[in-house]
Amino acid sequence: MIRLTELKLPLDHPADALAALIVNTLGIRPEELLSYSIHKRSYDARKQKLLLVYIAHVTLAPALQERLLSQFAAHPHIGLAPDLDYHPPTQAVQPPALRPVVVGFGPCGIFAALLLAQMGFAPIVLERGKKVRERTKDTWGLWRKKELNPESNVQFGEGGAGTFSDGKLWSQIKDPRHLGRKVMTEFVKAGAPAEILLVSKPHIGTFKLVKVVEHMRQQIEAMGGEIRFEQRVSDVHIEGGQLRGLSVDNLADGSRYALRADHVVMAPGHSARDTFAMLHERGVFMQAKPFSIGFRIEHPQGLIDRARLGQHAGHPLLGAADYKLVHHAANGRSVYSFCMCPGGTVVAATSEVGRVVTNGMSQYSRNERNANAGIVVGITPPDYLAPGEKLAAGEAVHPLAGIAFQRRLESQAFTLGGSSYEAPGQRVGDFLAARPSTALGSVEPSYKPGVHLTDLAAALPDYAIIAMREALGAFGKKIKGFDMPDAMLTGVETRTSSPLRITRGDDFQSLNVRGLYPAGEGASYAGGILSAGVDGIEVAEAVALSLAAQR
Repeated sequence: MIRLTELKLPLDHPADALAALIVNTLGIRPEELLSYSIHKRSYDARKQKLLLVYIAHVTLAPALQERLLSQFAAHPHIGLAPDLDYHPPTQAVQPPALRPVVVGFGPCGIFAALLLAQMGFAPIVLERGKKVRERTKDTWGLWRKKELNPESNVQFGEGGAGTFSDGKLWSQIKDPRHLGRKVMTEFVKAGAPAEILLVSKPHIGTFKLVKVVEHMRQQIEAMGGEIRFEQRVSDVHIEGGQLRGLSVDNLADGSRYALRADHVVMAPGHSARDTFAMLHERGVFMQAKPFSIGFRIEHPQGLIDRARLGQHAGHPLLGAADYKLVHHAANGRSVYSFCMCPGGTVVAATSEVGRVVTNGMSQYSRNERNANAGIVVGITPPDYLAPGEKLAAGEAVHPLAGIAFQRRLESQAFTLGGSSYEAPGQRVGDFLAARPSTALGSVEPSYKPGVHLTDLAAALPDYAIIAMREALGAFGKKIKGFDMPDAMLTGVETRTSSPLRITRGDDFQSLNVRGLYPAGEGASYAGGILSAGVDGIEVAEAVALSLAAQR
């Protein structure tokens, strides 16, 4: 097949316009176009007249294809279509006696387990949380009744944190093997809308993700995999730098058991703080790393639509508009939008008692009244030190210091919110004027179980507040109305990414523990559903090749 890129057509073009454009671009007769498929569809809104932009894969007679590829060899937008099919590196004749173990059943763990199952290695999955539907009930318990289950919430349980999110399926990772396509193809096989394979910024949404996750679990089990819920890994057994097994707490009945394993994919997510502490105590190499902190901001979705899409706002093919903003503040801090959720809600995302954390979520329809996004400030390990704490010359920041820093901010947010799991909130106009909010404006916050109006200046370090106030004014110049006085800020956003990295080598194994494969967001090798899924695939391949070499 031939790939054509940058095929541009008006928003409401007739159905046969793309075929005509392909024929005209290649200079062929209509009857020579045997078939075509849309690989990607995006839009270009930089000019008043919005254009749809297509990537198409075209089937022609072999001789004609060869001639055209030679004719257009130097053309930047015409070439041979890549092979998008996934090719596993090995296949087991039968499962190994000592089966591989996957810890965590979020996006990374799901794809690690799925690929190992597809290659015949019958993995065992250990997930500390509950099945996705039971987990959903527990999550609603916090949102509706202010009752937190520390083992079953937005962070822990089947599907991971990505289940209660916008379900975004795009990433900026380098993907020369098109593993992202494998991820989305598996999602479609499990019930996701087929359009995610062709739109430029695909998403699924929470309600659809619940069903997709269930179907993927069923596929893994049908291929010999075993998924154990409410099983928390409490220890790792290491002998001479080689992983030999795990201690597992069965949270359902309170028992503990040992599990022999010498190939373990460690994909617990970025909020498994007790797991990180245990691994550090056992000597697994890890390092503190940068992440970001901030607030969630909410605007009327219609304001964002009009600012981003102009006269085309509300067009059904375009849906709710998103945005991506960055500002480099005078104090040297970078401020940017994070995890933007069009037509979504701000959600309570804590996993620890007495702490408040925010995140954003959307359904597939993206039809809620508000747009929300994290407005966050980049921080680095030296920022994690407690007041008065200093490092000795040459001393590195403790790997777990970022977690302690997160906890301080989250506990402070809990207190500012009234110590009831309500989140501290403030109108943008009041935040910019450095005065507490005492009443809501036209933007009603969506966070449940509720917002307690206050002064958010006490919620983050001064350098973050200064940078965010400057950035909001700058963002208002890029998107008209972004700094509107009635826009709503809700705090705090602290779990943008893992505050540490469990460093691994080129073979995907821990630098100092053979058989331990750190993976996904928790180990800092992914950031979002798609990149986590891709990382799960690559780690599963490394495990499979290691197991195959032992035969």
